[in-house]
Amino acid sequence: MSDRVLTLDGMYAGYDNVAVVRDLSLYVDRGEVVALLGPNGAGKTTTLGAISGIVRLLEGSIDILGHPVPKLRSAYLVAQWGVVHVPEKRGLLFQLTVDENLKLAPRLESGNTDEAYELFPALKPLRGRLAGTMSGGEQQMLALARGLLAQPDLLMVDEMSLGLAPVIYEDLMPLVRRVADETDAAVLLVEQHTDLALAQADRAYVLSHGDLVLEGDAADLLKDRHLIDEAYLGAEALEDDPAVAEFEASRAVDRPEPPTAAED
Repeated sequence: MSDRVLTLDGMYAGYDNVAVVRDLSLYVDRGEVVALLGPNGAGKTTTLGAISGIVRLLEGSIDILGHPVPKLRSAYLVAQWGVVHVPEKRGLLFQLTVDENLKLAPRLESGNTDEAYELFPALKPLRGRLAGTMSGGEQQMLALARGLLAQPDLLMVDEMSLGLAPVIYEDLMPLVRRVADETDAAVLLVEQHTDLALAQADRAYVLSHGDLVLEGDAADLLKDRHLIDEAYLGAEALEDDPAVAEFEASRAVDRPEPPTAAED
């Protein structure tokens, strides 16, 4: 069995036939944590949406475990292929209890939620509480627990730290590393707190204004932190950096023209 779980090749994705993410190529292997970084509006959430089949793929390809993702109406297929997407707003049903939310997990056998409480023991005394009455950290634990009950081959987590106090997300962040190590799932992590994400990741990609501007081993990017800082400041700050110029030259592929609007 191949270790490759996710491959994006020259992906354009967006809304109303307008590409928000352009010519993006990346991959994630089993047991690997890959961070997708970039400032607000860089296209990170759009990328996860395209992989999940809820944002339209305009050009290029997305491959999940050997399955090509269709350009239209593909979300149900992607879910069947073992992809779990924990969105930035967590995707919980606030009027249901903790246990009821957990029982909605795809692939859950016989409604047994014990595994979730073993991984997140803090949720066990809350199993009868309505999700809408929980703290932000508790809700994030619940969202992750439900995702893990689905036994994902690819777990995508969007802004796990959103709205959480630093002491909370610093405790939660190592869980993504644990998931990859213990379950052999591939993990694609979108996160604003770059240092925390890179500390748990094997590799990282950096987007800016929909374009890939940097990629590399997480440890190397932590050492060359200025490259991340420049990427967050925008493309203009990168123009004269020799390290970034070397990265662009290494791609050695002319960027294709953006796709035009096409008939469905």
